[in-house]
Amino acid sequence: MDPILKQALGAIQADVDAGFDALLPLPGDARTRLIEAMRYATIGGGKRIRPLLLTATAELFKVDRASAVRASLAIEAIHVYSLIHDDLPCMDDDALRHGKPTVHLAFDEATAVLAGDALHAFAFEVLADPLLSGDPFTRAELVHVLAQASGHGGMAGGQMMDMAAETAEFDLPTVTRLQQLKTGALLGAAVEMGAVLGRLPGEGRTHLRGYARDIGLAFQIVDDLLDHEGDEAAAGKALRKDAAAGKQTFVSLLGADRAREQARMLVDQAIAHLAQHGAEADLLRALARYIIERDR
Repeated sequence: MDPILKQALGAIQADVDAGFDALLPLPGDARTRLIEAMRYATIGGGKRIRPLLLTATAELFKVDRASAVRASLAIEAIHVYSLIHDDLPCMDDDALRHGKPTVHLAFDEATAVLAGDALHAFAFEVLADPLLSGDPFTRAELVHVLAQASGHGGMAGGQMMDMAAETAEFDLPTVTRLQQLKTGALLGAAVEMGAVLGRLPGEGRTHLRGYARDIGLAFQIVDDLLDHEGDEAAAGKALRKDAAAGKQTFVSLLGADRAREQARMLVDQAIAHLAQHGAEADLLRALARYIIERDR
C-alpha cells in the first residue's frame, strides 16, 4: 500500500473511532443496549473509505480537519446503518460483518433495526450542529447532499434494485445504474461534501464528480471480483452470495478479465480528472489506485 495512503487510513480510522466514542456515550438508562449496538457497529471496523474521501477532498481546499472529520462521521453513520439493515434476515441475512457477528446476532433483530434507525438520525444531527460549521448554508447543503445520496434516488433505491435483481435479468446498463445508486451515490456524496466544506461552487465540482463517479464504479467492480474469487477470511464476511442468488454482476456479464480491465480503466480515468491539481491531490490518486489493489 502507498505509504501516504497507509498513514492517512490509519489517521482517519483513529479519528472516526474517537468521534463515535465521544458522541455516543452510554446513557446509563434503558437506552444503553441501543447505544451499545450503535457503538458495536461503528467503532473499530471498516476501511473508512468514505470518511477518507471526504477529508482528503476537504484538504484540497484547506478545510479545518476537525470540521471535515465531523462531517465524515455523518456519512460513515449512514454507511453503517445501511450495513446493519442489509445484514438483517429480511434482507441479506448475513452472519458476519468486518469479521465479527452482525448486529442482529450480537444483540437481536429489534435492537439492530433501532440501531440503524438511530444512526440514520445521528448523521443529520451531526451535520445540522453549528459545531460542524458556523455557516448555516454550508450545513444545509451538507444535509441536502447526504439525504439525496441516501434515499430513493441513491443508496436505498439501489438496494431496492439489488433485491429485484434476484428475480429479474438485468443487462449491463441496468447493473451499472444499480451500482451507481447502491454504492456510487454515497462515495460521490463523500467527495461532494468535502467540496461543500471547501466552499467550492457547484460549477467548479465537475472534475471531482467525474473522479467520484469513476472510482464508485471501479469500487463495485472490484467488490464483484472479490465476491467471485476472494478469500472469506480476508473479507470478514460471506462471499459468492450474488451468484447463489442468481444476480447479474459485472463479473457475470463481462467475465473476470474484462471486469478487471474495466476497473483499471476507470481508475486511470478517475486520476485523469484530478489533472488540474498538483501534489495536494496525491492522496485522492493513491486512494483510487488502492481500490483495484485491495483484497477485501
